Amino acid sequence: MLRTSSSRFAAVFIATASLSLYAAAPPAVGQKAPDFALSNVNGKTLRLSELTANGPVALIVLRGYPGYQCPFCNRQAQDFVHNAQAFEQTGLRVVMVYPGPPDNLNARAAEFLAGKSFPSSFEMLLDPGYDFTNLYGLRWDAPRETAYPSTFLIDKGGAVFYAKISKEHGGRSTAAELLEVFSKQKGGK
Repeated sequence: MLRTSSSRFAAVFIATASLSLYAAAPPAVGQKAPDFALSNVNGKTLRLSELTANGPVALIVLRGYPGYQCPFCNRQAQDFVHNAQAFEQTGLRVVMVYPGPPDNLNARAAEFLAGKSFPSSFEMLLDPGYDFTNLYGLRWDAPRETAYPSTFLIDKGGAVFYAKISKEHGGRSTAAELLEVFSKQKGGK
């Protein structure tokens, strides 16, 4: 009996360890961004590959709803909204992902958007249950956390040409930073 229990434990341990070896890693510069489909706050499903087919995308991963509205996320979103005209002029579409537990995530996202005037070139996508967050290797799996705040610039072909992942609440990309990177990348082609 002891051998059977030990064998089962060893099998479970090996299976668990091997899963962690293959956990998703965030896409790096030069890699193709993993495609995904998420719904926006109005319930419309959008796919990354469809968005990038129309032009480059700034993919901003917020902390979403870790039990409260993140003040750093609010400041970052306001910065991008304040610079919306510059993003529209460059043709860079801004897509923010709002992860969180599935219960009431749409209501929490609406609460986050209150007082913010997202232009038509901006999207707020919901990630209930962290499927996208896990796919991109960004799950901050700690109490009162959801995802590592991250930013990716993705070209029309779906390749990442800028990536920044913060392992803390601050240290996020600013609108000015992205516009500068995009301008240099565009000028270099």
